[in-house]
Parts: sequence; structure tokens; C-alpha cells
Amino acid sequence: MLNRFIVMAVVVCSMLSSSFSIWMAFKTKKDALNSAFAINTDGSIIPLKLVTQKENFRVEALAHLELFHTYFYNIDASNYERNLEKALWLANSSVDNLYRQKKADGVYNRLLQYSLVQKVLSIDTKISESDGTYNFTTTTIFEINRGSIIDTYELVSTGNLITVDRNFPNNPHGLLITNYFENTLKKLNDES
Repeated sequence: MLNRFIVMAVVVCSMLSSSFSIWMAFKTKKDALNSAFAINTDGSIIPLKLVTQKENFRVEALAHLELFHTYFYNIDASNYERNLEKALWLANSSVDNLYRQKKADGVYNRLLQYSLVQKVLSIDTKISESDGTYNFTTTTIFEINRGSIIDTYELVSTGNLITVDRNFPNNPHGLLITNYFENTLKKLNDES
């Protein structure tokens, strides 16, 4: 009887101890993610408070969208696979489906076959929030260099942004593009 009591007491204490340890580990991790430290010139530690992602959301969202559009549309025969892989880390399956559709339509084969260079000239994004959902409309101006002919296009795309865990270096802003759609693509001019 005494042995059972001792065994049960040890088991209960070890479970409580383990639970407390796990709780402390999660709490410490959460606190560490919200704090940073700098070392003063005399060696003392200065605690710094990180700004919450909400306060920098607009800046990070604009940077995220610019990075995505640069990777997805600034391509040539030598970098398109690497750039598209990086772009797919920044968005969900809606972009993957668009990529597969473009691949099926032969866009990337023509890029290789004719040594085309697609260069982004400007990216202009508008972000709006409604009921906690962030929507964006991006106008991307890019040119396609076909050797002696350079065509300039304007692409208007829309989608949503959601917050996810940061994944360095693949998704440094901790945002994910969802419901991505290329609304309009129009040719601006012909340059020779």
C-alpha cells in the first residue's frame, strides 16, 4: 500500500513537473519573440521591445507584394525557375494554379525558346482592410524584350493577404497572398 502511494506520488509529481516545464518553455519562447536585446558599449544588456507586426503591417505588406511581383514577373531564361520558386513561397495555391496554367500555355517555353527578357519597371499597390481581411490591388508595369522589339504591358492583379509564421529566408514578412487573380493585362505601347 505504501509502495503504491509512493509510486503514484512520484508519477503525479513528474507529470506536474513536466507540464510546468512545457508551459514555461512556451511562455519563454513567446516572450523571446516579442523582445530583443542589445549590448551596450560597457557590456550591459539593454532590453528592446519589438514593434508588433500590426504596427508595421502596411510597410511589410507593400514590401511583401513588391517582392512577390518582382519574383513572379521579373524573369528571363536564366532565372525564371529560381524566381518562380521564391514567388511560390510568398503565396498560396492560387498562385501555384496560375503558374501551372502559364506553364501549360507554354509561357515559360517561349521564354526559353526565344530568349525573352521580362523586366518589371514599376509596382504600385493599394491595400485596404475590411473586417480584418486585407485586400490589395497591384498595378505592375513590365516590358518584354524580344531583341529588336520591346513591348510594355500593364497588369492589374488583386488578392488578399493573411498573416502566417515568418520563414527566413523563404517568407521573411510572415504574410501569404491568397485569392490571387490577374484581372487585366493590356499592352501600353510598341518601342523599337
